[in-house]
Amino acid sequence: MAETTETTSDLRPIEAQDYREVLARFATGVTVVTTIDDSGDDPQPWGTTVNSFTGISLDPPLVMVSIGRERSIHPIIERTKRFGVNVLAEGSEAISDCFAGAPSPLPRSAFCNADYSLGHAGLPVLDQAIAYLSCDVDRVIEAGDHTIYLGQVIETACRDDIGWPLLYFRRRYLSIERAETSDLRGKPDTLR
Repeated sequence: MAETTETTSDLRPIEAQDYREVLARFATGVTVVTTIDDSGDDPQPWGTTVNSFTGISLDPPLVMVSIGRERSIHPIIERTKRFGVNVLAEGSEAISDCFAGAPSPLPRSAFCNADYSLGHAGLPVLDQAIAYLSCDVDRVIEAGDHTIYLGQVIETACRDDIGWPLLYFRRRYLSIERAETSDLRGKPDTLR
């Protein structure tokens, strides 16, 4: 590796748009983080689209989500200390856009017309999710304009019957292209 004489103080500040362009080149799955506000007489579900999600630990089972502090779900998670992560299936673009706050024909005020049921932990599980995790907040880390929540997983579910995951790359949705006669690269494909 070539030596450089520049110090970090000599570098120009990172432009927000340049930073977004780099991050947009990391292909991710699409999740909707959900919770429920049960402080009133009529419990209300809340959700937001998140691609800043990752598994952290197997023992104990921990995941991480990053939620912008301006998102309407933020104060609900702060108060309830619990959230669910719904991994969206292909064909869920309208749900993703609505929960992200992007222009959408779906009414955000009506939980984006998303069909859901309550999991055993009492959190919304979207019908269009191929996988689901329910979590209790284990740790909170303030990070810039976001809050990172480490969640201890208390419930899981997988649904292989509704297809493949919805993917996101360069601000576009993608599908996994698969041949009818051959497996995907890597481990043998058990989903068809």
